[in-house]
Amino acid sequence: MQFCPTCGNHLVIAIDEEGRNAFDCKTCPYQFPISALLYSRHEFPQKKIDDVLGGDEAFESNQQTEVACDNSKCDNNRAYFFQLQIRSADEPMSTFYRCTKCKFQWREN
Repeated sequence: MQFCPTCGNHLVIAIDEEGRNAFDCKTCPYQFPISALLYSRHEFPQKKIDDVLGGDEAFESNQQTEVACDNSKCDNNRAYFFQLQIRSADEPMSTFYRCTKCKFQWREN
């Protein structure tokens, strides 16, 4: 994206009087002929995603209950749990579980 050095507006690509590509300002007479390949690339760093459930430490301090793990490869019957109201007030609370053995997480409404 290029900007006009005279008025600061965004430049668009147009054809100049000689039939070449040029950057052209729509509000003032500024024109810049494109004589070389212009290319630049900027990669933005990925945003770090926070664990909305609080991570490993949040579950370790929660209560435990006897419930079968939802992971088909695990035969454990204990899990940490906590409840959150994630929908409207007239809906039931959602219960979040985390297996104490395989750390698999799941939710029940």
